[in-house]
Amino acid sequence: MQQESAAWRAVAWRVVPAALAALLAGMGAASAGAQGARGGAGDTTVVAPGRARARAMGVAPGVFAPGRWNAITDVAGVRVGHATVIEGDSVRTGVTAVLPHAGDLFRDRVPAAVVVGNGFGKLLGSTQVGELGELETPVLLTCTLCVWRAADALVAWQLARPGMERVRSINPVVAETNDGTLNAAIRSRPVHEAHVRAALDGAREGPVPLGSVGAGTGTVAFGWKGGIGSSSRHLPAALGAWTVGVLVQSNFGGVLRIGGAAVGEALGRHPFVRALADTAPARRAPERTTDTAARDATADGSIVIVVATDAPLSDRNLRRLAARALLGLGRTGSYASNGSGDYVIAFSTAASVRRSADAVRLATAELPNGEELSALFAAAADATEEAIYDSLLAATTVTSRGGTVEAIPLDRVRAALRGGPR
Repeated sequence: MQQESAAWRAVAWRVVPAALAALLAGMGAASAGAQGARGGAGDTTVVAPGRARARAMGVAPGVFAPGRWNAITDVAGVRVGHATVIEGDSVRTGVTAVLPHAGDLFRDRVPAAVVVGNGFGKLLGSTQVGELGELETPVLLTCTLCVWRAADALVAWQLARPGMERVRSINPVVAETNDGTLNAAIRSRPVHEAHVRAALDGAREGPVPLGSVGAGTGTVAFGWKGGIGSSSRHLPAALGAWTVGVLVQSNFGGVLRIGGAAVGEALGRHPFVRALADTAPARRAPERTTDTAARDATADGSIVIVVATDAPLSDRNLRRLAARALLGLGRTGSYASNGSGDYVIAFSTAASVRRSADAVRLATAELPNGEELSALFAAAADATEEAIYDSLLAATTVTSRGGTVEAIPLDRVRAALRGGPR
């Protein structure tokens, strides 16, 4: 294993102190060098050495350019923090926090909406978001059985902030995917208050670490190691110069397509490969492998998609924006299987649509239905698609007592991309 640099530790890994050594020792084939891969213009988000982003592979969905970081943090004010929790040979999980702005979110609320693609999962706080159309806490992502511990920690963190002394009700928003294969100790609910606070207090603007970090530490997608992905789109001045940013926690399946190329079929890894091999011998047969995900590949799992924009949208149009993220999900080969939990949370940071908790009347100014809204819809679909690719391409191989899940092989992806659509 290469020597990890101080820069990589500071930028790529937001970890509770005792877990750092375990992190470096327990990630199987993950290397720990100093440099992060760049995926082209406007792409400086950190990935592990030897991994890449979609743009470095020649995949850039849509016609709009990304922002500076090609991440959700290109929406001004949005911050992201990770706590990566690796302990012994069993715990491979974490927390990822998304903060819409740096102010008092409980007092200065942002309009928000939730869209459910397939509801086989848990999104705590979603009913109030749907009813009121606003967020009053950061959004946390974590593991399935850690939702309630994360929510309790989020409430404690929020109530301890200045000005919250008389608050008697709060709606924490916590989403999950099930990382129980690699996170073999999931029943112990290994995310604790210190981890949540580390993610919240460590949230920053700028580059977003991607791959097997935070809530993506133990996830699996399309039979390979999944994780955290992020991307953004910046609209030209003629379309309002708005920005849309997306962050995903990928832990789902289907028949992977990247940029239209049938990568999952070309690599012989998808939920139906064994059944098809029995009836269509000409198709690629499944490989002999020790990879746990390859042996047990299904389309079940979940994805959480967080969409942020600085465009002044009401919760009604944020719901429409969130629905377009599902179109980007579909492009990657997902069909929202029976056992998949597919959720989108969208919010606007625009000052003109903020909702003060103390206001007697609200006077908001939102974007009308029109061409700019259509462009935002396209941006959301494109950024979601790319964020999912990045969650796979940036992820590193992870090993635990639950087995090994390999990172998708970049050289074979490149070969499949050269083959084009099938």
